[in-house]
Amino acid sequence: MRRIIADALVKVHSFVTRLLHICAISPPPNAGNKTMRLESLQTFIVGTPPPGFGGRYFIFVRLTTACGISGVGEIYAASFAPEVVCRMAEDMFTRYLEGSSPDRIEHFWRQAHGSGFSHRPDPSVQGVVSGLEMACWDIVGKALDRPVHALLGGLVNERLRTYTYLYPGPDQDAADFYNDATASAETASLRVAEGFTAVKFDPAGQYTVYDGRMPDLEALERSERFCREIRAAVGDSADMLFGTHGQFTAAGALRLAQRLEPYDPLWFEEPCPPDMPEEMAKVAAGTTIPVATGERLCSKFEFARVLDHGAAAILQPDLGRAGGILEGKKIAAMAETRYVQIAPHLYCGPIVAAANVQLAACIPNFLILESIGRMDGFHAELLKTPLRWEDGYILPPTAPGLGVELNDDVVAAHPWQGDRLHLEMGDAPHDPRRHGPFAGG
Repeated sequence: MRRIIADALVKVHSFVTRLLHICAISPPPNAGNKTMRLESLQTFIVGTPPPGFGGRYFIFVRLTTACGISGVGEIYAASFAPEVVCRMAEDMFTRYLEGSSPDRIEHFWRQAHGSGFSHRPDPSVQGVVSGLEMACWDIVGKALDRPVHALLGGLVNERLRTYTYLYPGPDQDAADFYNDATASAETASLRVAEGFTAVKFDPAGQYTVYDGRMPDLEALERSERFCREIRAAVGDSADMLFGTHGQFTAAGALRLAQRLEPYDPLWFEEPCPPDMPEEMAKVAAGTTIPVATGERLCSKFEFARVLDHGAAAILQPDLGRAGGILEGKKIAAMAETRYVQIAPHLYCGPIVAAANVQLAACIPNFLILESIGRMDGFHAELLKTPLRWEDGYILPPTAPGLGVELNDDVVAAHPWQGDRLHLEMGDAPHDPRRHGPFAGG
């Protein structure tokens, strides 16, 4: 009997605690100081160990309320040194979040978006907003004891199809691997054997600050060879995702697309630079390969231009840059009205990955999720409980909030000590003879 009473008291205490959190987040009018308030911000710059899959560093944030609930987020802003980005986050927190309720997400977004009389998409502003916003969602979900996807319409996709880049192994030179179609085809076969049903590769060469350009003949031939050999290796068991990084003009991209069409890639990614969707629309209209784009875009407004011009069939918002989880939901809703699908981008750390999972779980036009390998390795080490990847799919977590927690010991053991940016473009016009094989940015 004592045990039954004790168990009942525990359940009552748990229920009352959740109820108090609910009341604290959404208080009645004139509730005074009972609203849960954001009290502090911590920032962390984590240096990624070699080979640095996901970039040279990750920027994490942790928000904590006065009542002790913490939430984590990740910033994917890469135009400034990460130390500067952390200072931006501190400034934004002080101006717009400190002392406020974590559920006023729309209000926070609008304040930051209009900061300094800007009121237009800005990748650094939206990157910082994204990290702080997903930390707010993490807190709200924990306070309500619900995963974020349950607060955004509920679970739609019980498992999420994933793809991975074809990365070199520990004993392979990056420049050699990324230019060797046979090596990539062999790796593609291994990834398919693991359970992946899609793989991505980008053999089109160096991307530079001077792009777009015409593809050189060597890049055309190499790209076609990659598609031919990978298709022969995986057959119909996996989709091929052909990646570029905005290297080409519309005319140049169409020349390349003509070479790729016989091998039926699922998409042609970011064939032109991201600033003129009118040009990318020429590519979309001129090839049978679906165009995908969005990793460098921020806010619903930039994605709206892509949709208005018919520039892509697949959008790839990165929730660490695009404006956060709620903004991602809005982008997905706009895309839904055009029968455009969503494939969340990931080239950063596991907290953005967790946010991508929450969004993908609750949208009807989800296509596929970018994964870095099987979300194992360093990405898994950074989390107390890694994301659950099984046979080509990620299973959305049922834990509250984002469903993940940072492993602070691992974070502390990998401080960032460099001076380069997260990812860097070539700073001179592309010359394949002078630059040699491209080994990544």
